[in-house]
Amino acid sequence: MNQRRVDITALLLAYAQAEPPEDVRAVMRLSALDWAACGIAGHRDGAFDCWAATMTSKGPATRFDGRGGTLADAALVNGTLSHALDYDDTHFAHIGHPSVAVIPATLAVAEAQGASIEQMIDAAAVGAEASVAVGLWLGRDHYQVGFHQTATAGAFGSTVAAGRLLGLSADHMRAALGLCSTMASGLKSQFGTMGKPLNAGLAVRTGVEAAMWAQAGLTSAEDTLAGPLGFGVTHHGEGADVPFGWRMGSVSHKFHACCHGLHAALEAVRGVDLSGARQITVHTHPRWMTVCNQPSPDTGLSAKFSYRHVLAMAAHGCDTGDITAFSDACARDPALVAWRDRVEVEADDTLTEMQVRVVVDGVAHIHDLDAPLPFEVRQKRIHAKARALVGARADEIAQAIDDDDLPCFAQLLTS
Repeated sequence: MNQRRVDITALLLAYAQAEPPEDVRAVMRLSALDWAACGIAGHRDGAFDCWAATMTSKGPATRFDGRGGTLADAALVNGTLSHALDYDDTHFAHIGHPSVAVIPATLAVAEAQGASIEQMIDAAAVGAEASVAVGLWLGRDHYQVGFHQTATAGAFGSTVAAGRLLGLSADHMRAALGLCSTMASGLKSQFGTMGKPLNAGLAVRTGVEAAMWAQAGLTSAEDTLAGPLGFGVTHHGEGADVPFGWRMGSVSHKFHACCHGLHAALEAVRGVDLSGARQITVHTHPRWMTVCNQPSPDTGLSAKFSYRHVLAMAAHGCDTGDITAFSDACARDPALVAWRDRVEVEADDTLTEMQVRVVVDGVAHIHDLDAPLPFEVRQKRIHAKARALVGARADEIAQAIDDDDLPCFAQLLTS
């Protein structure tokens, strides 16, 4: 942690009061559609049904499972279910999933407050920006040592988003961030298990509860982010300088139903016939080696974190954009298991986290996820993805967002 204290709290307070530019709002609206489709599909998958059913408290907030719940429970359930398929957006500035950490918070509070979708979108946008800013402030050491930025930085974004909709004063927002700092948690060791989606849900619940508790008068120690015993220094934060700015315009949406770290490799070999390849070497940034390089996955969930397996799927014509393709049967398919032995993965620190070089029998194929994606192309691909996930309901959700109809939007989330 830098010796000079960085006033990260002041930066977060600035985001809480800021008005997002229209291009950021436009991307956030697309992310809301993407998030909704992922959450509906995540609930339909059924893996979390028994867990969600344990939360029986009634309340005004919509849940993907159709139960009306308390704000905290809805935030937890919706955050978890929307990340259950690991198909939601990612921001590579800090390697975190911003929408699953903030949209469930803004939806729950917006419903309770009678707010509009426009207000919900603005709160989600500043919350997402806050989560990315905290992630940048914490730096890569925080992530590399084992903390999950979606869970840690995301909790602060959720707090800012919920606090904005609740109309917290600067003092109350400062207290909420302090309370968040003593609750935020989440480990990368959960990757490939049900604990990873839960990390997202816990982040959202933390933000909602911290904001509500601060509004109710609960206080916190001063400077709990950058102070001597604050979140930064105790969580391997670097205390980097982070200027105010709008970064959600460069968020990456997923078009493959697996860890975003694998997408560049899949895009690199798009259109390449891998079926007869003898040797494939994936050159990737070193940080992905501990995230999505599971060499021998044996479940559909763990296959979503394996270069070797997704390339085997691509070689056999499996649609990696189809969430049902990542099944336990697929992970254990003898033909795929045998074929993935042709793939080696090597760290290459000359590449950015967004870049990959896949060498197929001596021929290099390169892709950079950081290459700008025109808004119209992004919009078309997200709408197509949403339709693939939830059918015609995707168009109704998009229309509700355009019409600023929060009750309709919320009703469409229940499957």
